[in-house]
Amino acid sequence: MSLFGRRKKKKLAEQQALEQAETQKQAQVEEQTAAKSTVSESEPKVGPETLTSQPEEEVDRYNRGLEKSRRTFGQKLTALFTNFNGVDDDFYDDLEETLIGADVGFDTAVQISDEVREEIETNHVSGQKEISNLIVAKLVSLYTRNGTKEDNHLVFATEGPSVFLFVGVNGVGKTTSIGKLAARFKKRGKKVLLAACDTFRAGAIEQLQEWGKRDGVPVVAGPEKSDPAAIVFDAVQKAKKEDYDLVLVDTAGRLQNKVNLMKELDKMRRVITREIPHAPQEILLVLDATTGQNAMNQAKVFQETTDVTGIILTKLDGTAKGGIVLAIRNQLHLSVKYVGLGEQVDDLSPFSPQEFVDGLFSDFLEPTK
Repeated sequence: MSLFGRRKKKKLAEQQALEQAETQKQAQVEEQTAAKSTVSESEPKVGPETLTSQPEEEVDRYNRGLEKSRRTFGQKLTALFTNFNGVDDDFYDDLEETLIGADVGFDTAVQISDEVREEIETNHVSGQKEISNLIVAKLVSLYTRNGTKEDNHLVFATEGPSVFLFVGVNGVGKTTSIGKLAARFKKRGKKVLLAACDTFRAGAIEQLQEWGKRDGVPVVAGPEKSDPAAIVFDAVQKAKKEDYDLVLVDTAGRLQNKVNLMKELDKMRRVITREIPHAPQEILLVLDATTGQNAMNQAKVFQETTDVTGIILTKLDGTAKGGIVLAIRNQLHLSVKYVGLGEQVDDLSPFSPQEFVDGLFSDFLEPTK
């Protein structure tokens, strides 16, 4: 592929990211109403270290949650092979555009295209079905390939309270994810405490308190505009004195001033570590899958401001582009620990690369004749 063509594809990816930023406005509206989700009582009580529930239930969630992405990917593959007369440079250009359109990111799209080209030329692959299977196989390989720091399991304290810090911009489903995880761990017999440290956004404290009521979980909170570090101090003190197992901490999501955000998060971390050594055990970045490459840009900013340990990717059921998981894991080298596959409280599932692949590509891995 020519250098001009590659630059054109990169420009296309950048333009796509700008367009997807507009969807963030709608996401903020959804965040205000997300706390109305119905709490399911069907999840079995098991230890939180075992992050998979009944396999059949998880498989069904992935199949349902990824239906839109699976259907759209099939349409993209069909379009790619429309009027297919063989492999040439135009075919690889179209392949890269298809992958960029699926949110895998520019660099990953180029990588897959190059690997497909090498495989075709080395093994003389020529049939449409064979090439289609090859493309899917390369994608599957990247989804299931373990990175150098890959670990999808959450880290818990060996004794005393564990503290999870949640970061992310407004509107991505951060507070909702906290509420869902609180319900999940409480059903596993854990004593959970919430800390409402997003004192900047109007309504954020009330939203977390509403989740606390629904989950039957206490919330440590203060007035709007109060010091988040003071709130988290009260929360960890309460957790230690009253033998809580887990503290889930909501934080402000503004990115208008990265310096202030960094100072605020750093102060909170210092308070937590001073009161509970080795905490926080997790700093989880919440991203909205429907914003595509804009979510990648957010992740890069938060990586610059704090030590993110993993990703919670929400609203995968609301996007037709499942490639964002691939982009996050291969470009940012961060583990996706939970994915949102629906609106119900139990639709926030531990991320399983294999179940994700099965849900996204099961219709396309057909044997060649």
